[in-house]
Amino acid sequence: MVHSRTARQLVSALLTLALAGCGGGGSPGAPTGGRGATPTPTPTPTASCSLRSRQDWAAAQLREWYLFPETLPASLDPTPYSTVDDYIDALTATARAEGKDRFFTYLTSIAEENAYFSSGATAAFGIRLQTDSVANRLYVADAYEGAPALAAGIDRGAEILAIGTNAGDLRSVTSLLAAGGSALGNAFGPATPGVTRALQIRDTGGTRVISITKADFAIQPVSPRFGAQTLSADGQRIGYVNLRTFIETSEPQLRSAFDSFRIQGINQVIVDFRYNGGGLLEPSQVMADLLGANRFTSDVVNYLTYRPSKASENETRLFRRQPQAIGPLRIAFIATEETASASELVINAFTPYLKANSILVGADTYGKPVGQIAIDRTACDDRLRIVAFALQNADRQGAYYNGLASTVGASCQAADNVDRQMGDPAEASTKVAIDTLAGRLCVPIGGAAPTASLRTPGVNARERRELLVAARPNAAQRDLPGTF
Repeated sequence: MVHSRTARQLVSALLTLALAGCGGGGSPGAPTGGRGATPTPTPTPTASCSLRSRQDWAAAQLREWYLFPETLPASLDPTPYSTVDDYIDALTATARAEGKDRFFTYLTSIAEENAYFSSGATAAFGIRLQTDSVANRLYVADAYEGAPALAAGIDRGAEILAIGTNAGDLRSVTSLLAAGGSALGNAFGPATPGVTRALQIRDTGGTRVISITKADFAIQPVSPRFGAQTLSADGQRIGYVNLRTFIETSEPQLRSAFDSFRIQGINQVIVDFRYNGGGLLEPSQVMADLLGANRFTSDVVNYLTYRPSKASENETRLFRRQPQAIGPLRIAFIATEETASASELVINAFTPYLKANSILVGADTYGKPVGQIAIDRTACDDRLRIVAFALQNADRQGAYYNGLASTVGASCQAADNVDRQMGDPAEASTKVAIDTLAGRLCVPIGGAAPTASLRTPGVNARERRELLVAARPNAAQRDLPGTF
């Protein structure tokens, strides 16, 4: 496991684009699930799935579609590289050094990614883990419904003290963190159904050892427990929606949530993206529509811009009327450093229109103003995700590689205290979001640190919370960092 933000970026490639195109010859996936421009495929002869063949194929696609072609080496012998991923990393090293492509270009499995994006399918214990790198502790930040961990009574706020293959060989989290590298992440085993681990946990029920087994399940993008609710504060009703990830099943869940807000006449909303690493482009644009009932259909959600040689593929996404949409006067977006990609697109889209009434709460975002196309080689189950386009809002604001805090209309610092559920009015970020909607003063993100009197009770100012990221993340772990 790696803990610094820079190191975490090495394994946290986050998606923005839609489903990949089919076919085995290098045809890119169309943005927004097939709507809009569809890049013209370049035929690729059928070839073997040898390492050299796959490396040559990947290099050819990059040279045709990569957003930063000037950063690619004129030539690079693939022979010294033992995997396709290592070769891709070498080809994109210059763009990575410039902060433009932080391992967002990579090879993945067609079957695995399709399963995740269509239904949230993955194999795991079903928990999202967060480390405190100062105190060397490990906490559960979220637990997914229908997964083994929640069924075993493990939920947000539980601290994991030790991990083992059974109760007799438990190893403390402290020692695993001290070992460095990927020791802590690896201790949870591969993402395979049937993998069993013993966890020593401490929560409100006390300290105990629980044995749980990884299983296949589908992640709910909007939690049925806390993901959509109406909060009451200052005599006002506030819509709260927490979206874990942008996948196909997120759209109907978002429509249901916003229809409830519409019926109630809600005009202030908290959108909780604190762990949302991104996902598909189209659901994020639909979410913007659902927040945009007071926008004109000539108003721009985002511009999507390819490299000059592919300018014919450029798109402008306008707001579209949705029957469930509301027109909030103020929106508080809860974010952390893990908030990225498609979730950043939604936040950025409202800055030109709501200005200071669109408020970033929590911490600065990850900084991914680019998106990927997907090129498939079906014979090898290879899907190449290539950074191929840039994203901008209606004011042509993009290039937020260092996060959105410096470009949003307003921001407020807030902690993420896992001892309360997300959406609980007493939870630190949710409380600050409520306060900002009421117009109460706050400390801007990046501003002076809050004084002791302004800090959230029970939150240690010396804590450094980060999601635990797998050394080689699968499709679910890329968009849901911290998932095990």
